[in-house]
Amino acid sequence: MEDYILIVDDDEDIRNMLGIYLENEGFRFIKCDHASRALEILREYRISLILLDIMMPGMDGIEACMKIRENAKMPIIFMSAKVEDMDIVQGLMAGGDDYITKPFHPVQLISRVKAQLRRYQQYGGRDSGNSMLQYQDLLLDTRQRQVWFNGKELRLTGKEYDILRYLMENKGLVLSMTQIYEHVWHEPFYSAESAVMMHISNLRNKLREAGGEAGTYIQTVWGRGYRL
Repeated sequence: MEDYILIVDDDEDIRNMLGIYLENEGFRFIKCDHASRALEILREYRISLILLDIMMPGMDGIEACMKIRENAKMPIIFMSAKVEDMDIVQGLMAGGDDYITKPFHPVQLISRVKAQLRRYQQYGGRDSGNSMLQYQDLLLDTRQRQVWFNGKELRLTGKEYDILRYLMENKGLVLSMTQIYEHVWHEPFYSAESAVMMHISNLRNKLREAGGEAGTYIQTVWGRGYRL
């Protein structure tokens, strides 16, 4: 079965423009103009990545992302004219892996698509040897990209999973924000503190909701970074 990139945007010009650039790069894609149809497409096709507009009539992108994250882990890149920090934070907290503000250059978006697919495919089940990482009550399966805490599965976004895996692979070591960002996002660190801090905060919240003391697991080392 072929993999597709799903474009969800109520602006036909944007859908068509993205389709042209994706096709030029050899990607197969499906376009739709509202979130409800996107949820149907996810049941009908194998989707490897979603480009998701936020401001759409009916169900908006934030609500759609939360519904998608109930069952799926493919990368989601938000596209939005909202540029405030809180808008970006809301998108990341809903389960987005990346957020690009409109207007954007299509080449910039395509580079982010490639980075997200590369990361997802790299860690999407082809690890060899022992696939399990453990730290106290945390258990992470690198082959299935699943995480359990106290025997219960944690539903993490792609970025949250990658950050946690990186911390677990370096237990006891202090990892700076620069190290975390460049390892997870695969691009140079330029004043990206807010992105790292937000995903760490999301991880801590999910651990706390699962019954853990988040500070015991992900510790802040002031002025230096984070560690398990």
